[in-house]
Amino acid sequence: MDDPHVLERMRADWNRRAGEDAHYYVAFGRREQGEEEFFATAADVVRKLESSLKRLRARNAALEIGCGPGRLMRPMSRHFGEIHGVDVSDEMIRLARERLRDAPNAHPRHSSGSDLAAFPAEKFDYVYSYAVFQHIPSREVVFGYLCEARRVLKTGGILHCQINGLPASARHYDTWNGVRISPEEIREFARSNDFQLLELEQIWTQYMWIACRKMPAGWTAGLAAKVPAANSAIRNISNALTGEGAAPSTGPLAALSLWIENLPAECDLNHLSVTADGRACRGMYVGEAARDGVSQVNVALPEGIRTGLVLVEVAWLGRPICAPKAARIVPAGPMVPRIASVTDGVDLLAAGRVSSGIVKVGLLEVAEPGGFRATIDGLPVREIEEFCVDPMLRRYEFNFKLPAGIGHGPHELRMALGRREFAPLAIEVT
Repeated sequence: MDDPHVLERMRADWNRRAGEDAHYYVAFGRREQGEEEFFATAADVVRKLESSLKRLRARNAALEIGCGPGRLMRPMSRHFGEIHGVDVSDEMIRLARERLRDAPNAHPRHSSGSDLAAFPAEKFDYVYSYAVFQHIPSREVVFGYLCEARRVLKTGGILHCQINGLPASARHYDTWNGVRISPEEIREFARSNDFQLLELEQIWTQYMWIACRKMPAGWTAGLAAKVPAANSAIRNISNALTGEGAAPSTGPLAALSLWIENLPAECDLNHLSVTADGRACRGMYVGEAARDGVSQVNVALPEGIRTGLVLVEVAWLGRPICAPKAARIVPAGPMVPRIASVTDGVDLLAAGRVSSGIVKVGLLEVAEPGGFRATIDGLPVREIEEFCVDPMLRRYEFNFKLPAGIGHGPHELRMALGRREFAPLAIEVT
């Protein structure tokens, strides 16, 4: 049963955040964003959500879990006859009603914070959520919402959401740093609830994405009786991220796209297996069949696979469904650490300008994060906090306070990682 104290804490904390600065707490960009700037921050997320709309059989009704002040509902409303949103914060819902007054098909409402009881079963074609589950401190509440999403989805409808997939932590979870869910838990949830698992991407990051199709009750158990026919064919294999004809053996680009003709419509990441050189690949994405009958399947290569031509094999329900095809694997290039961003620790849109007294540095391809060091005008920074944002890309964030004596005005930031020294950067302290 849901803990009423958890739900009340969620409601109180998000009402407080909504009253303090709703735009900042929803979009994480910077304090006191204007309305136009705030809605502009949704562009990348909306593109991600729109990418799954091709999976829908109808676009009559959609639901957003954790709609906040309507940042995503407004642009998503153009795709559906009606769109509903729920949020645990009644203050967020008040703001959403103001922001959505010109969208008559958009209907935000306050919810309990743990269920979708206001909606009947089989109402929605699409249920989505972003930057919500990562703030919920209870695993029970997160999975309760996912189960509720299945209830309110029509059979064949799509659940598409982002979940905190960072490795489990011993820290206490709260209404900002919420519970972490592993890819294995998502796989098991899909199996147990008759969901066809179609996407499981950016695992082990705060922004793990999943997409599932609601199948009829008993679908998973019924797969055991199916006998797959071997009438599919791999038409092409390319790099999943670059589209080139080869993939490196390790690193963030070590992934393949398989273009498969006549892929069985019920294939999903739980029951489709891909091997390269006899070693299991990790499934990430199963696409819809195009007009020519070809579907895209993306997989991550096993760590340390040998280079050269390797055979790629595909099986469904444990049986091969097409002839093997060769893929070219090339040696991975050396990791080259580079600066991705330098911002204020609070105002993430303030590139090179520091107003909070804290600097946030993002680095890519970090092999040994413990080797990071920095100085400002020659003064060493202390108490560096490191955080792995994406273990696949080896992206880290380093947060540190300005050294004592650093006042307002221009300053020089120098950074190094191990033996690599980066070019000095100018920052402005305000």
